[in-house]
Amino acid sequence: MKKYIYIVTISLLLFNCKNQKQTNGKLNIVTTTTMITDLVKNIGGEHINLQGLMGSGVDPHLYKASEGDVTKLANADIIFYNGLHLEGKLVEVFEKMKNKKTIAIADALDKSTLIGSEYFASNYDPHIWFNVDYWKQATAFVVKTLSEQIPEQKTAFEANGAAYTAKLNALKTKIENTIATLPKEQRILVTAHDAFNYFGKAFNFKVVGLQGLSTATEAGVKDVQKLSTFIIENKVKSIFVESSVPKRTIQALQAAVKSKGHDVAIGGTLYSDALGDAGTIEGTYIGMFEYNVNTIVETLK
Repeated sequence: MKKYIYIVTISLLLFNCKNQKQTNGKLNIVTTTTMITDLVKNIGGEHINLQGLMGSGVDPHLYKASEGDVTKLANADIIFYNGLHLEGKLVEVFEKMKNKKTIAIADALDKSTLIGSEYFASNYDPHIWFNVDYWKQATAFVVKTLSEQIPEQKTAFEANGAAYTAKLNALKTKIENTIATLPKEQRILVTAHDAFNYFGKAFNFKVVGLQGLSTATEAGVKDVQKLSTFIIENKVKSIFVESSVPKRTIQALQAAVKSKGHDVAIGGTLYSDALGDAGTIEGTYIGMFEYNVNTIVETLK
């Protein structure tokens, strides 16, 4: 019954809201995750009106649109979202907006290169931002999309895209240099859920998540016990909390290891499905990535 009321509410809001530009003549762009908001901001700059739905610490797997969000979406000229069913609860909203410019960042990628996943309807791991090369492709995709929609600003978008791509290239080099200081046998990353598989594949880490790929599925006692054994056998020094996942999952894992006569530290909090607070270094994609890598390497050494 609640689901029926929610869908009816969405339908009414979408029917009543008209697609309008702001009085300054700029296109209204709405984004879902903080990573995508940061990306589009770097490309669009002052030439667009940008609103992001999700904030710091928000879990996109479980995010449910409010009436205010639906109004923003209905009034948008372009909506950028991750796709691959990352924003699972928003799929119903997007399906009601077939006449809107809803654009999935994941469409920029060759799906044959993606990591498979049984946890999502798309059958792919949606955490694509943890591969810097994918994010460079996403940058080119956003440049192309905005240039097609606002051709008079094409030169500006292309210049912004080139500048941001250069920053991503520098980021990747910096990350590789930092990771090179960590012995290969110590590159085991244990976190609350499997958000870091693309990171692991790109930078040669073994990644294990307690909850699997989606935070919509909770870890059971067997999962905790199995992973605690893995930690002991592989002499893992530290495990990590994620900013968008409750700490209790990792705390339960730490307790399970301790119950078997071993110790493992909680090495800090990593940013996984959302960036840090706006206005901070971690509130940007590049700052978040650098922070995560520094935290992982310094803790596991």
